[in-house]
Amino acid sequence: MRVYTYTRIFFCAALLCIIQACSSLFGLPSNPEKSTMGENTSYTTELKNLPLPKEKIVIGVYKFRDQTGQYKPSENGNNWSTAVPQGTTTILIKALEDSRWFIPIERENIANLLNERQIIRSTRQEYLKEADKNSQALPPLLYAGILLEGGVISYDSNIMTGGLGARYFGIGASTQYRQDRITIYLRAVSTLNGEILKTVYTSKTILSTSVNGSFFRYIDTERLLEAEVGLTQNEPVQLAVTEAIEKAVKSLIVEGIRDKIWGKSVEDNGAGYQAVLKEYNEEQNDNENRVIGNKFPNNYRQKFSVFGQVEAQKIKDDYVNPKMNIGGKVGFKYFLNPNFNIEVNGNYFTLENENIIKRNYYGPELNLEYLILPKYKLSPFIYGGAGALYSEVKPQYKGQFGGGLEYVIDKNMAIRVSSQYDLGFKDDWEGMVNGKRKDQAIRFALGINFYIGNK
Repeated sequence: MRVYTYTRIFFCAALLCIIQACSSLFGLPSNPEKSTMGENTSYTTELKNLPLPKEKIVIGVYKFRDQTGQYKPSENGNNWSTAVPQGTTTILIKALEDSRWFIPIERENIANLLNERQIIRSTRQEYLKEADKNSQALPPLLYAGILLEGGVISYDSNIMTGGLGARYFGIGASTQYRQDRITIYLRAVSTLNGEILKTVYTSKTILSTSVNGSFFRYIDTERLLEAEVGLTQNEPVQLAVTEAIEKAVKSLIVEGIRDKIWGKSVEDNGAGYQAVLKEYNEEQNDNENRVIGNKFPNNYRQKFSVFGQVEAQKIKDDYVNPKMNIGGKVGFKYFLNPNFNIEVNGNYFTLENENIIKRNYYGPELNLEYLILPKYKLSPFIYGGAGALYSEVKPQYKGQFGGGLEYVIDKNMAIRVSSQYDLGFKDDWEGMVNGKRKDQAIRFALGINFYIGNK
């Protein structure tokens, strides 16, 4: 009895060590971290690398706040925390400073500034009564030629959600994602006559992802082994707001150069300005048809594509101990319209029951595929069709259906994950008939799809 107790204690200790090792492997936090400097976004560098003006512009920001009134979603009652950070004015002033185009002046808490200047005057009058009055005068405050107004005007939750999962003999994995979207408007107002010189707006998606895996298996009739692992990652809202504000500042500068709003601050026909304007105009053209962050212009998925994928395949026949093998597939797609395409492919397939039979097959397939969200970077798809398998024995014919997800990386390339189920018409894929069930197979695939003809 004592030996059994010691065994259980040893097993629990070993299990804890394994869990700790897995925690380190997956990068899960286990120790407190030191405070660090704030992260830079991709647009922080772009702002700092903009061509410099001949003369900086004095600019004031009274209020640039959250105008959405959005609260964080909560599954357990009310949550009175706001979804958007409340220090957006400070973020905007930092972006103006990083651009090196502007001289930001204090206007958000100007009452504090004026009060402090009054204290200075009173102190000097009290202790320096005999000094020259001119030495007591404070220099005048800077006044702004341009004011910046606007704010965070929209926070859209769950503009896109989705996931993918599979489970086989108690072993499973799943992934889920969610996209929110934040929108910012920024306008420049002339203090000379109140004219609105320029209005720009930017948006930024906020991504949340979750990956989970689990194992659930009976070791014997009374013992169950169960294990789980998971990782959730949420894009910080503050960084998303910072990036959107920095993008808005850059857009304001570039459009001001293009429309000659900044006057003498800009050199005529500067080569650096022309390069920035060209890049900005190209981005505007690319965004012409985009509505949300996961959409893209209509010409991303063209009429033709070629693809290749690696497959893990497993036979389901009348013999025991079916074994998973690696195969592959290459093919060609022709799009009838944005949703439907015809696919022709050639594939390599291995049928194996351990210590019983192993046979390699190759053959063609013809499928009709349906893309559910063709205008989105991430789109589910389903397909079905017929095919054949060839080997040293007579050809075998089958039907197949499947589905998966495709994510467009850029204009010409997409990543695809999918699964497929093969349905045999006969029970002789091995060259023998054994039992009443027709032969079947299941496949899991990871591949790349190349689109041809994108501009």
